[in-house]
Amino acid sequence: MDDAQPGLAREQVVARHAELIGSALDAIRTRRAWSPFRDSPSTKIHGPDKPAAGKAAFEAQLGRPFELDLPGIVGRAGVEVSPYTLEPLGVTYPVCDPEALVSAAQAALPDWAAADPELRAALCAEMAMRLYDVNFEMAQAVMHVAGQSYTQAFSGSGPNALDRGLEALAYAVKAMREVARSGHYEREFGGERVALDKTYALVPRGIGLVICCASFPTWNAYPAMFASLATGNPVIVKPHPIAVLPMAIVVRECRRVLVAHGFDPNLVTLAVDTLDDPVAQKLVDHPAVQIVDFTGSPRYGGHLERTVTGKLLFTETAGVNTVVVESVEDLDPVARAVARASCLFSAQMCTSPQVIYVRPELAAEFGRALVDQIDAIADDPAQAAGIMGAIQGAVSLRAVSSVRGSVEQQPHARVLREAAPYSHPQFPDARTLTPLVVAVDGAAPELYAEEHFGPVLFVVAMEPDAAVAEATRLAREHGSISSYLYSTDEAFIDRSTPLYEQAGANLTINLTGAMWINFAAAYSDYHVTGLNPAGNACLADLAFVASRFRIVQRRRPAA
Repeated sequence: MDDAQPGLAREQVVARHAELIGSALDAIRTRRAWSPFRDSPSTKIHGPDKPAAGKAAFEAQLGRPFELDLPGIVGRAGVEVSPYTLEPLGVTYPVCDPEALVSAAQAALPDWAAADPELRAALCAEMAMRLYDVNFEMAQAVMHVAGQSYTQAFSGSGPNALDRGLEALAYAVKAMREVARSGHYEREFGGERVALDKTYALVPRGIGLVICCASFPTWNAYPAMFASLATGNPVIVKPHPIAVLPMAIVVRECRRVLVAHGFDPNLVTLAVDTLDDPVAQKLVDHPAVQIVDFTGSPRYGGHLERTVTGKLLFTETAGVNTVVVESVEDLDPVARAVARASCLFSAQMCTSPQVIYVRPELAAEFGRALVDQIDAIADDPAQAAGIMGAIQGAVSLRAVSSVRGSVEQQPHARVLREAAPYSHPQFPDARTLTPLVVAVDGAAPELYAEEHFGPVLFVVAMEPDAAVAEATRLAREHGSISSYLYSTDEAFIDRSTPLYEQAGANLTINLTGAMWINFAAAYSDYHVTGLNPAGNACLADLAFVASRFRIVQRRRPAA
């Protein structure tokens, strides 16, 4: 590529993605339903070749080193095990010296910071489209490290995650476009007319560190990556040791886009570590790392919130998601909606319901209906495979086992439905588990008043107003990402909603039907509020991006 070609290619990439970025900007303004992607893996949409090619690319990678020419490689590591086969993937990844990753990012920063913000945004959009092109490979990777079903891995970790990334990108574009690049200033001081020309530079904060979770690595990574890259900051991606492959694919594709357009690929690097030798804290503590995006456990997220100072920190952790059933016209659709949301990815999602408060006179009937709806899914292997997927790791098995043991010691609780594996029709060795359902009265909050990361549901008999009070208290104290309420009484809804707002708890009211109640729509739904312990940031709003750059001005007498 000669000197003239990068400039031409850069103009073309800005023009090519102008309509896409414009549509994303319109979507965040109107909050309408929009996506440039198709989130079904159907061959009627994509043809027969792409699914086969994606699976072949995934299978060709198994048992082999993943090739990335990263700075400071000191070894290789890889410990991923498929929840579907219980066999190691056998993929190893370059392990890099953290200082070398930081130095390489620092060296790449000046040219990227000096680039036109519109070009940076267009290249982020180009990365998103490239990632969509390899989404069948990505679906296989996510499926076999996280345990998501094939359909969910394709949609939730593909187009839905990319939409969240483009949403953050649109906010970054909006924030940067709001800053005038120059200005002329005139006024009188003591009878003297002063005229100044002023220039305003958008200056990136510094290196961004993206710490990914294991169960949904791409969904939070894309917004963080695009928000930082678009605003001029290099990014170091730190995947969870048991879910590296999806993020290795992401880094590979992003680096290819950067190289193709004449930029240093070390604007995006991968920091692989092991459970025995973690690297996240070393990078968090490095003075050149100025932005930290974290998704994962409340324990480490809380540690970061207490200790990170002088840097930007964006967190999403977890919480106790509740359902309050005050009154219904028809119990079965409500029970089905809650059951589906609870079964989706075996409740290994930050939006999964966990505690269902039901008016006492409805509680027994609702419990039976809920169990029936779960059984209808679990007893159909094909449906169970498509909805529940597999259990990613031992943490979820321990969560269920711990609750089951506690019920034995608790006179105020009884099991309505035992957790049990289902037989996966394609993977007979898959690690699976259907939900444990426990009936509890309000005298035993110690059983349910914290997150249990796995397929566990509590049906709590409680008067509705007391239930809302407790649900919102749990949100304030332990966090909540998604809350749900069912009532035919508008007066009850009206007096309940301010309590959820005060707790910073997003609320879904009376939703049944085909849409999953815990589906969070990019461009329309704000995910996490930052007002309770479930996280300090929102996906996505202006606050998520606007402070990733600062404005530095210069002024001088007008010519």
